[in-house]
Amino acid sequence: MKSRILILMMLALNLQSFSQQDTIQTYQFSLMEAIEFGLENNYQSQIAQKDVEIALQQKWEIIAQGLPQISAGIDYQNYLKQPVTLLPASAFDNTQSTVNIVEQYFDNVNRNDVPVNSPEGFIPVQFGTQQSVNATATWNQLIFDGSYIVGIQSVKTLLQISKNAKTKTDLEIKKGIINAYGNVLLAEESVKIFEKNLGNVEKNFNDTQKIFENGLTEQEDVEQLEITKLNLENDLARSRRMLDIAYDMLNISLGIPVEKKVVATDDLNELALKYFDLSLLSETIPVEENIDYRIAKNTAEAADIQVKLQQAKALPTLSAFVNYGYQGFSNDFTFLNGNQEYFGQSILGVSLNIPIFSSGMRSAKTQQRKLEYEQAMLDLEQTESQVKSDINSAKSEYQFSLDNYKNATKNLELAERIENKNQIKFFEGIASSFELSEAQRQLYTAQQNYLQAMLQVITAKVELENLLDTRTYTSDN
Repeated sequence: MKSRILILMMLALNLQSFSQQDTIQTYQFSLMEAIEFGLENNYQSQIAQKDVEIALQQKWEIIAQGLPQISAGIDYQNYLKQPVTLLPASAFDNTQSTVNIVEQYFDNVNRNDVPVNSPEGFIPVQFGTQQSVNATATWNQLIFDGSYIVGIQSVKTLLQISKNAKTKTDLEIKKGIINAYGNVLLAEESVKIFEKNLGNVEKNFNDTQKIFENGLTEQEDVEQLEITKLNLENDLARSRRMLDIAYDMLNISLGIPVEKKVVATDDLNELALKYFDLSLLSETIPVEENIDYRIAKNTAEAADIQVKLQQAKALPTLSAFVNYGYQGFSNDFTFLNGNQEYFGQSILGVSLNIPIFSSGMRSAKTQQRKLEYEQAMLDLEQTESQVKSDINSAKSEYQFSLDNYKNATKNLELAERIENKNQIKFFEGIASSFELSEAQRQLYTAQQNYLQAMLQVITAKVELENLLDTRTYTSDN
């Protein structure tokens, strides 16, 4: 019995372990892997892909409007009380046969609870049966419609709009992922640097404290190092919080719940060197290939289509239809019986609609669409100028980031040497604690500037790539 209980406990622990492993699933990504994952799983990317799929369905919807349309219907009617029609008595002659027919009809009317106290000179009658079934099928075919022709011409533009919107979304997602990934690496490096600096300062503080206890230095030197230590502890705590926030932002950009653990496997310095690309500064593309220009062009094309659509509404429309059906009549529900008689019917029709006069309404709408088209063309021209300016500005910013990275690297080397010399001088009694503190602050500033310079190289390059639309963000490219 005890052995069975032990086995069950072990199974329960194993199941709990598996459950915990599922809960704390870890994702590990290089930058390229993160971009590829994000382009598939980011919420906005999925929404944009759905828009493309919707556009494909809208394309077929427009095409199908000019194809045959077939519909069918079945109507069943049961008069709970049949309507009565009054016929003038003068319509009947005074022959004996007519009198007999009328008397017999009055007998039937009485049996059916139809009042016979009709106005003088009229005879109440009921037409048809109490129940009926009518089944019809109709074929509709559009023969000519100017709006349909314009709609077919707009299909390509409609699909291109959604595809360009998806491209724009992907470029923005790529940019967001790179920025979020870079901020994670920056926060991680900041934590490492602050931990290293804090360890060095704590050692200096402890050594100086012992020297002070032996009466070989002043208390101010100890206090100055303590101030530096406290500031570093605050900076380290803030960097750790920023690291958690940076990972949350990375999770969101990748489309991963924030409770899931993500690990960035790239190194910030190696990534900055990889993004150090002077050849990109000489990269040129026709403005027409820029995604913002393409979107503005789509807007102009859509506005032109609206003009054509309004003009087409002044043309006649021609359509035809064929209708075929069966009708059955009975006072009782016998429509499923094999001997029920049905009567066929069929109609062929053609409909021609000619717009003649709209009191200037169509003309006003057409003029509105023309003005909107002119606006779209002006926006296209403005976008072209703006894209050229943005590319030049992005190249300048990228050039600055490369130069700044070189300078930050040199400044860091100099700050490290200065801090090291001042530390040696301080313990030799040549330099004061204030001079050491200034050298340390200069080093810490140089370290942060160096980290920011690396991140700036990465973000400036992706900004320029987005404008050039070089599509270098997936392994397929």
